[in-house]
Amino acid sequence: MANNVIKANPPKLPQNAKQVFKGQIFETWQWEQTMYDSSTKTFEMLKRPDTAQVIPIVGDKILIQIQEQPTKPKPFTSLPGGRCDKNEDPLIAAKRELLEETGYISDNWVLWKKQDPVSKIIWTVYTYIARNCTQKQRPKLDAGEKITTKLISFDDFLMLSEDPSFYEKELAGILMRARFDKKFKQEFYSLLFK
Repeated sequence: MANNVIKANPPKLPQNAKQVFKGQIFETWQWEQTMYDSSTKTFEMLKRPDTAQVIPIVGDKILIQIQEQPTKPKPFTSLPGGRCDKNEDPLIAAKRELLEETGYISDNWVLWKKQDPVSKIIWTVYTYIARNCTQKQRPKLDAGEKITTKLISFDDFLMLSEDPSFYEKELAGILMRARFDKKFKQEFYSLLFK
């Protein structure tokens, strides 16, 4: 299973785009676009900080989280991760988020996926595999997080493709494929547990 770390066709702002709003997370950009009939329309796109998420490997298990956040009506299943700080390297962000949310560290990191999940948002999601994770400290959660960590088997990890609360929707298709394609499943297992 080859790493898919090349961005296929990330969205870009045209040169004439102007920022019209800057919030805590999102920026809104607008520009005039000439249509095929020579009329013009206002187009817009969002921009937000990139995200780093981690698949932490602890022995023969995968560490996941059950999270509660004030803006979500119910608890949800997720991987450790979060927003990259301004000018923060995604790997540094992944290591920081893993330590803050779980208390775990690793010295064996692999960038597995680099995805631009939404065509109208300039935003990249970096997915890292952190092998040989060990617990260094207690988690240090943000005020808006309640997180319980849980170690699950590889097969249970694949079953997250069926969990409607699984937050990482961009990974659900990969987990589903591994459930039904034996060769892909073995390659994915080898990638995680090398």
